[in-house]
Amino acid sequence: MLRRNVRLRREYIYRKSLEGKEQGKPIPTELRNEEAELRREIDLEDENTAIPKTNIDDEYASASEKDPKILLTTSRNPSAPLTQFVKELKIVFPNAQRMNRGGQVISEIIETCRAHDFTDVVLVHEHRGVPDGIIISHLPFGPTAYFGLLNVVTRHDIKDKKAIGTMPEAYPHLILNNFSTKDVLPVLALNLGQRTANILKHLFPVPKPDTKRIITFANQADYISFRHHIYEKRGGPKSIELKEIGPRFELRLYQVKLGTMDQSEAQTEWVIRPYMNTSKKQKILGD
Repeated sequence: MLRRNVRLRREYIYRKSLEGKEQGKPIPTELRNEEAELRREIDLEDENTAIPKTNIDDEYASASEKDPKILLTTSRNPSAPLTQFVKELKIVFPNAQRMNRGGQVISEIIETCRAHDFTDVVLVHEHRGVPDGIIISHLPFGPTAYFGLLNVVTRHDIKDKKAIGTMPEAYPHLILNNFSTKDVLPVLALNLGQRTANILKHLFPVPKPDTKRIITFANQADYISFRHHIYEKRGGPKSIELKEIGPRFELRLYQVKLGTMDQSEAQTEWVIRPYMNTSKKQKILGD
């Protein structure tokens, strides 16, 4: 399995070197001796490769074929609030499994997840007992999105437990609001807002039409609000009652890398710069 992953990773790097702004640059040193063989393998067309694709297509090529399978973990020695928050995220994300980090390093976690066909690793970290960041790393080759985490309110923190009720585990409908900007990333055929929406939406499987659970990612001024509701139609089809069931939090994107979180050498696709924090008019995720 390890040898297979190494081979697939080499093919992925080689494909990426042939496209976009990487085109024309020297082939990575570790692949030069294998260029002819890699080119032959990639040129063997089938129904999936007859139409030229980019490495961005490869990242989520099998997303429509199987449901996402997510591993949830934390930074080392998590506090009680962080542990509680991750327990709630396990129910928020269908098909998620929670793992106690222990002494495991990130590279071991990623390799284990690849071997067991996980599609994503979500790592939540904290500062002085307050959840303050979340990393979403898509497998097997990326991308990895780094978010700041703000204003976390867990179901555990809500005093009126009867008002929020129980959290259903049905696959939710998704609402992705205001993820479209005019600026297109130079290495992609889509903008950063669409890129971020793709990373988020592929954490969830396709729901059934009659599902009454709704998850919303709403972008405003580059802060993404996460909200979790269920709805009921007690007064008929035109009367819809929404009930928030938690948790709730805000996300702030600060980096996207073309690789998994264990790859320190992965290309940085986008990163927030200091001047972006002082620019009042610039909006990077949505208009």
